[in-house]
Amino acid sequence: MTNTPAPSTTSAPHQVHGAHAELSPRRRRLILVTMALSLMTVVSAVSGLNVALPSLAREIGATQTELTWIVDSYTVVFAGLLLAAGAIGDRLGRKGILIVGLIIFGAAAAGAAFTTDANSLIVLRAVMGIGAAGIMPTTLSVITTSFPDAERPKAIGVWVGVAGSGAVLGLFGTGLLLEFFEWHSFFWLNVTLAILGLIGSMLVVPPSKDANTGRFDVFGAFLSLITVSALVYGIIEIADTSGEEALPYTILGVGLVALVLFVLWERHHPDPLLDPRLFALRGFSAGSLTILIQFFAAFGFFFTMLQYLQFVVDLSPLLAAICMLPMPLAMVPLARLSPTIAARVGYRKVVPAGLALMAVGFGIMSLLTVDFTYLHFVSGLVVFAAGMGLAGTPSTTAITQSLPREKQGVASAVNDVARELGSALGIAVLGGVLTSVYRTSVADATTQLPADIAERVQESIAFTQSPMISALGPAADALTVAARAAFVDATAASLLIAATALIATAIMTAVIGPRHVKASTVRSPH
Repeated sequence: MTNTPAPSTTSAPHQVHGAHAELSPRRRRLILVTMALSLMTVVSAVSGLNVALPSLAREIGATQTELTWIVDSYTVVFAGLLLAAGAIGDRLGRKGILIVGLIIFGAAAAGAAFTTDANSLIVLRAVMGIGAAGIMPTTLSVITTSFPDAERPKAIGVWVGVAGSGAVLGLFGTGLLLEFFEWHSFFWLNVTLAILGLIGSMLVVPPSKDANTGRFDVFGAFLSLITVSALVYGIIEIADTSGEEALPYTILGVGLVALVLFVLWERHHPDPLLDPRLFALRGFSAGSLTILIQFFAAFGFFFTMLQYLQFVVDLSPLLAAICMLPMPLAMVPLARLSPTIAARVGYRKVVPAGLALMAVGFGIMSLLTVDFTYLHFVSGLVVFAAGMGLAGTPSTTAITQSLPREKQGVASAVNDVARELGSALGIAVLGGVLTSVYRTSVADATTQLPADIAERVQESIAFTQSPMISALGPAADALTVAARAAFVDATAASLLIAATALIATAIMTAVIGPRHVKASTVRSPH
């Protein structure tokens, strides 16, 4: 095979059916509201579940690794199918795939609401991920093809704000439901949001698709799913087996090989899902990297911190969610203002500063102890949220403005792949650290316990709150104290690893990022 020519990035006549010029301002506002609601549907499906994890663990007896998989089966399938879903939307129509995605998502969530088995829940969450893959790339590509250049950065700012704050609103909504209902109510919330998004999409979203469609890259879609699935599976299982079994390393290796094959295949395919040479565009590569690391940190944080607040601090799900509410108050205003700030100050200054603030916030929260102080917690949370608001919108704008309008499906899908792959890896890596450090730290406190009880305690802190532990008498209190201290150590280790990744990315972005991101500016990859 020979290399295909570099993708054209000239501003040729638009070949997208459903141009923004046909839409009234009122219609565009309704589209933005509908896309924000649809986005919140898929975002809250990860964050909201984190609030329900302790209740779920107690009721169905899930281990720490099973909890990780219940969350990550969704994000793995989601991230693995995003590129394919974006390409299908460009070819068959964005409105159609959005509607199908909402139907699949809602149906699987309804099934999960009736499930009481961890393995069945993992499977149904994976099916929800299939639906989510049809929803998320469509939300951003509909926005970018519906709004004119002058309005697009602010519309993207709303999208980014919802992507971050929607996670917190999902936490609060789930926490409120759990005050009155069992953990199954979380999935009924998913169903309700999917129905509302479906109604709005059918009524206000215009049909649009790429007029120049090529051959669909089936093998590339298969390789992208294998890459993400194998990498995340290997990371989770290495932590679960304490690195003592060969199979997780083998599967991790399969993921790395699939990644190399994906890059080679996409370079030669006439109609690739993702042309690797696009990463030679500074805005495209820097934006993708920073989005991935931001969500690696953010969703790893949600996964660990919400368990800390409930297992260690002993807060109810609602109070744990309320603790997070200052996050959107700091994030959303900065997400709206950050494009203007980046245009004046420069991408290389604003985005690294945002990443550094996120790291500082994590550093503050890593000093939390068993004796919880809300002022300590919220000071770190606000700094973290401000950093994410500052870095998020310029990074997404850098991706979308690196490509012409007819390639916005690719830009949207890459933004979402970076986001969901980051989320999946964050939950896998930081969740793996949480599992490993907790197991090691609590081991000394379980030496005098029967082997089966010791193993259950090491698998999940939730087991320390079971009747079997209460029956141990005075020893139960000492075990609970030791388990909480071990979980604090594990939480701090996870946050510090995330902070390190954020600082490293801030340095890289300051070097490789574009100096400025301007509307309607597209650079050639060569």
